[in-house]
Amino acid sequence: MSAPSPRRWAALALIALAQFIVIMDTSIIGVALPRIQEDLGFSQENLSWVFNAYVVAFGGLLLLGGRLSDLFGARRVFGAGWVILLAGSLVAGIAPEVWVELAGRVIQGAGAALIAPSALTLLMMLFGHDPKELTKAMALYGAAAPAGGTAGVFLGGVITEYLSWPWIFYINIPIAIVVLLANKPLMPAVQSQRGSIDVVGALTVTAGLASAVYAIVRAPEIGWGSAQTWLVLAGAVALLGGFVAIQARRREPLMRLSIFRAPNLSAANLTQLLLGGAWIPMWFFLNLYLQQVLGYSAFPSGAALVPMTVLIMVGMIVLAPRAIGRFGPKATTVTGLALLAAGMGWLSLISPNGSFAADVLPASLVAALGMSLAFIPSLGTAISSARPEEGGLASGIVNTSYQVGSALGLAAMTAVAAANGAGQLGNLPALTNGFSSAFIGAAGIAAIGALLAGLTLRSHRTEPAAAEPATTHSGH
Repeated sequence: MSAPSPRRWAALALIALAQFIVIMDTSIIGVALPRIQEDLGFSQENLSWVFNAYVVAFGGLLLLGGRLSDLFGARRVFGAGWVILLAGSLVAGIAPEVWVELAGRVIQGAGAALIAPSALTLLMMLFGHDPKELTKAMALYGAAAPAGGTAGVFLGGVITEYLSWPWIFYINIPIAIVVLLANKPLMPAVQSQRGSIDVVGALTVTAGLASAVYAIVRAPEIGWGSAQTWLVLAGAVALLGGFVAIQARRREPLMRLSIFRAPNLSAANLTQLLLGGAWIPMWFFLNLYLQQVLGYSAFPSGAALVPMTVLIMVGMIVLAPRAIGRFGPKATTVTGLALLAAGMGWLSLISPNGSFAADVLPASLVAALGMSLAFIPSLGTAISSARPEEGGLASGIVNTSYQVGSALGLAAMTAVAAANGAGQLGNLPALTNGFSSAFIGAAGIAAIGALLAGLTLRSHRTEPAAAEPATTHSGH
């Protein structure tokens, strides 16, 4: 093994920034949604597509991003992703109407799908030589994801309040330029590998995911019993089934199905899927509650979630590694998901005449603590299970699991909220009832995650990122 890079900690800062930005881009639109809705003419039911257009492209193309990272080198793919993200941010910012806005969000998601798996692969290459360093690097990287998600809400509030909503997209442009300038000096170079690219598989899985989200989002408007809803859902199932069949037959598949035989990989990815499915609806509807029910403007709404961001950072960097070292990754993951469920159950008690101090702050802190404890051990367990030459694939799978869970969870909870009154703008009791129902549903997802993690994860009283260091993704 080659000597560790003397610039690896500076490179880690760039990798963590990348993770922060790609997750921030899922959430920074939250506070700006009412302004975007007003300016571009989104309906209340279709407003979630400003989020889902990004997440569907991101989640659907992550496996392709991981494969490209393995074939062409993580550094090249990392840089290409930032170029695409920059272009999408420009389109989303200048959008004059709905379809252009959604197109920009799709382009942003495609760029993020290249950035995320290549960034995680680069991390494993830089720190795979030392289990202790790897654990520390993983904690910092892991903290960047939920911190980016929550901090995006705050930054979105500041930008929307004092500039205008297009700047929530323009902020990516100078960051992308800085990353592109620093990429080659800091990141390790990797030679290209021979192999084919399963474009058909990538398009099939993306179309399947998009169809599923579309059907769930539209169902409250056209009816769960309508033929259109079930035809689109059947099409989604057929596309996803076709993707699995394609992978089983291809000589060089986008996703080697046998990878899921690795101990704990399936269980850890299922945990990440349910974690995304619970967490993302929580911040989405919490932000709407703050603005549409409590009457917060953009900046106070974003500032209200700063305590969550701080606790997540502390939890990821300090509390989670200690808990993993003492109790093991399985117990830490299960406890985190249980706390997340409890926090969201508490949030479901919101009232039309509520307050931030009583209805939001304590419950959101419990949920944030749960997220910080569950995210790190499940992520570390997932990425430590694959063969070295499949680092990009493993990174793509675990990122896909979280993003697919995010998209489907938000789509489902949007349907639940709409069915319980969330579409009645100005009717505070109806809005509150709809948002409360979404919190109950998200709490149920987290509770199911805790149960399944307890049943399926194998117990190892080691830090997941450090487990079997010779088999982590440092072999590129």
